[in-house]
Amino acid sequence: MAFQAKKLINDPNDVVTEFIEGLVETYPGLQYLDGFPQVKVVLRADVSGAKYNKVAVISVIQMCLHGTGGGSGHEPAHAGFVGEGMLTAAICGDVFASPSVDSILAGIRAVTGPMGALLIVKNYTGDRLNFGLAAEEAKSEGYKVEIVIVGDDCALPPPRGIAGRRGLAGTILVHKVAGAAAAAGLSLVDVAAEARRASEMIGTMGVALTVCTQPGQVTSDRLGPGKMELGLGIHGEPGAAVVDLQPVDVVVSHVLKQILSPETNYVPITRGNRVVLMINGLGATPAMELMIAAGKAVPRLQLEHGLAVDRVYTGSFVTSLNMAGFSISVMKADQAILQLLDAATKAPYWPVGVDGPGTSNRPAAKIPVPMPPCHSTKSDESLSRPPMLNGQGCILEVAIEAAANAVINLRDRLNEWDSKAGDGDCGSTMFRGATAILEDMKNFYPLNDPAETVNEIGSSIRRAMGGTSGIIYDIFCKAAYAQLKANTKTVVTAKQWKDALEASIAAVSKYGGASAGYRTMLDALIPALAVLQERLEAEENPVTAFVLSSEAALVGAESTKQMQAQAGRSSYVPGEILASVPDPGAMAAASWYQAAALAVKGKCMGS
Repeated sequence: MAFQAKKLINDPNDVVTEFIEGLVETYPGLQYLDGFPQVKVVLRADVSGAKYNKVAVISVIQMCLHGTGGGSGHEPAHAGFVGEGMLTAAICGDVFASPSVDSILAGIRAVTGPMGALLIVKNYTGDRLNFGLAAEEAKSEGYKVEIVIVGDDCALPPPRGIAGRRGLAGTILVHKVAGAAAAAGLSLVDVAAEARRASEMIGTMGVALTVCTQPGQVTSDRLGPGKMELGLGIHGEPGAAVVDLQPVDVVVSHVLKQILSPETNYVPITRGNRVVLMINGLGATPAMELMIAAGKAVPRLQLEHGLAVDRVYTGSFVTSLNMAGFSISVMKADQAILQLLDAATKAPYWPVGVDGPGTSNRPAAKIPVPMPPCHSTKSDESLSRPPMLNGQGCILEVAIEAAANAVINLRDRLNEWDSKAGDGDCGSTMFRGATAILEDMKNFYPLNDPAETVNEIGSSIRRAMGGTSGIIYDIFCKAAYAQLKANTKTVVTAKQWKDALEASIAAVSKYGGASAGYRTMLDALIPALAVLQERLEAEENPVTAFVLSSEAALVGAESTKQMQAQAGRSSYVPGEILASVPDPGAMAAASWYQAAALAVKGKCMGS
């Protein structure tokens, strides 16, 4: 069902001129001719036609074969590629409508000096006529003008007659080659020759999940659910076939085979050649999906087609308004082409950081994950479960096991509380951490070394939990580890455990920003620390002090019902909803703390 498209625009008739105004405000190196709405030309601010001593490279944005027009709607192409080292000017039409001959002539006059101008035109019949007429008129005024037609489409069977292949995203690579050649001071004849040579080396094919919607028009439903179109044109004109949606692996493989097909012989690329790859988003394709396509295309070009991929350009270069999909361009390369592609440019939308060694001699794409210092400096034996536990190790084991099991058993209640106070996954997140701790303790925890064991608990949590809770508990463990590590003796005293808890609370408060009364896990741990310190200073039995402090932790956690959240997602929840449940993070902390205390009591009192 068709419906009016939603656009963040004003009058649909003004989108091109308002786009140009915004572009020039954003990039001070650009200007436009004061001829709106008839003349829409973006040009370099540092170029004055009569005095310009290099070849002007002008891109003309053209109409399509099906009467819908060309022109604007392909942004950033081509105005976004105006800049030193690339285009000197871009002639803009209305959305999908060819610019007028007068507009083209105005652009030529504005930037063309004695070295002449090269017009680069995508291959569509009406535009060849429009720009041919403009070129001849400019020549009659004394300007030197050459035209290069780009037709890089590989989606359709070899055309009959004079129509030729459509011009697509590969045109951007021709712009870059021509712009660099002109910046190097080459003559008009030589710049045109470089551009023409580049255009003959490129093949492109597009794939679309949706068609585009012009401003002020209804959205088309020509492509139904679960369908995609192969070879769709950049103005929405139909492609080679509508097929079922396929995984990107399959799509990339099909497109590359079509571009490099020896039967059509669209591009002179054979095994052993060097190539440049461009993955071009069509307007509504996330960068993530474009990068996935790039990551699949490179090894296929290398392994299946025997090609050396020297450069990869991934991004949205020639779009079709809000079309979802991408095109792939493959260009035969040699050292001369690569030097022109790598040459410096100030064009705002040309990708930076791409030039350099090709995939054959570039640094490895992936390298080993560096191990933390403790893993690289300690033996495997010191960071594994000891064959026999000493008394301290036995107590630590039962405390860890009890604490983890308490969290596991509380999963559903934590999720229930969190569904009202947060995003509903506190129990599941804590469950993952607790499960990982129990699993890792069987083989990896050096339980006779409390400091290293606490450090390894943090590593388990960081690996398994994720999210804010994972980070907070990892900070908690790292702070405790640093405090315990300062103790040079092998046996950790109750006071040292208290100091470790105090350091952990301070670290969580410092980095998380919460303190007492914020409705967080600290509302359980701060009261526990206070009671533990008080009882130890009173020379209470350490185990008894631990148990009494765990009761304070539970009371503190339950008191969070009366608190207004000031941290985390709960801070966005109305107070009346929060009043019905305790903070799940505080309850989780109180649960494992109390379970550990009771386990230590059972172990010590029973032995």
